[in-house]
Amino acid sequence: MNDMTEAPSMSDAAGLQDGNGAANPCRADGPSFADPNSDHYRFLADIPVRLSVEVGNVSLKLCEIMNLTEGSVVELGRQANEMLDINVNGTLVAKGEVVTVDGRFGIRVAEVVTKNVGGARVERRA
Repeated sequence: MNDMTEAPSMSDAAGLQDGNGAANPCRADGPSFADPNSDHYRFLADIPVRLSVEVGNVSLKLCEIMNLTEGSVVELGRQANEMLDINVNGTLVAKGEVVTVDGRFGIRVAEVVTKNVGGARVERRA
């Protein structure tokens, strides 16, 4: 979207209010944000988000970190055959597996997680 000609107007948002006049975009009878033809989707589609993949994690004491040298191996708390977490702005959205594409790492989405979608939070970076 290069200009604001496709941006939703206030009249478009009229159906997105609850009985108290507050915005309620999650109403079941309101427009769907998941519909790629909706004005809301086009409005949000160009917003950049950070996608990250968590291979695993571990808690270490500071002295253990200070003792790391070249060649040290840190064992992560995830089994090698487990799916990896795919996060968008810090919120788990899917599970996947590592693939290689032209010599680069990639991730194949194997399962989309729907339970966290409603509780998504915004990550603010300075």
